[in-house]
Amino acid sequence: MVYINKNEAFTRLNNIFNNKEVEFEYLKNTLIFERVLDEVITFNRKINWESNSANLKLVTTAEEFIKICNLRSEIYGNLGYQKEFPDSLPNMNFDFYDINSAIIYNLTNNEITATCRLIFDSDKKLPIEEKLDLSSIRNKFQNIAEVSRLMVRKEQKGLNLDFKYLTLGIYNIITNNNLDASISVILKEHFRLYGKFGGFNIEKELESYGNLNTPFIITSWNPYEISDFFRKAFL
Repeated sequence: MVYINKNEAFTRLNNIFNNKEVEFEYLKNTLIFERVLDEVITFNRKINWESNSANLKLVTTAEEFIKICNLRSEIYGNLGYQKEFPDSLPNMNFDFYDINSAIIYNLTNNEITATCRLIFDSDKKLPIEEKLDLSSIRNKFQNIAEVSRLMVRKEQKGLNLDFKYLTLGIYNIITNNNLDASISVILKEHFRLYGKFGGFNIEKELESYGNLNTPFIITSWNPYEISDFFRKAFL
């Protein structure tokens, strides 16, 4: 295998599950996770990654990815989003889109406090295409990616550090990996902030998103058109 700490990470994973009787579904999803894990590490190690922050990290080890999956499960559970984004294994939130994603996180006092992934476009398409035909966006931008699983352990209003670091990470990945734009689904009320970044456009408005009955918008972001506000706040 390509990483040193995989055995240690799987030991931690087995301790989390603590299940003596392995059912078929559990075994199947465990094998799927192992495949996803291998490909996540391989994909992320090929990413051109630049970060001036010692706290902003790109996932490159098995243990890091397991911790990210745990955090996703914890936050979605607390928010009541498990129907929309179900765990594939107990306390483990992952899917096949992770395979083609740059996964970043912020570390504060040795604790992961925020994470997101940027799913690179491929022949498998993007999850957002269940809600929107991206033909017009692909006509404007040759290489796109979707921001997904963006979450902060402790939500705060405005530009808290976790949010700032994740946004800077997304910007760096796009501009250093031959990408032209990102697509994302955000709460409609959050566009007051995102609209200040420059290059943000609303592509579609949604009255709800899956089981989440609150207004959302689908946006595109061209980071090569950032505003003076973004430069001062993030760069």
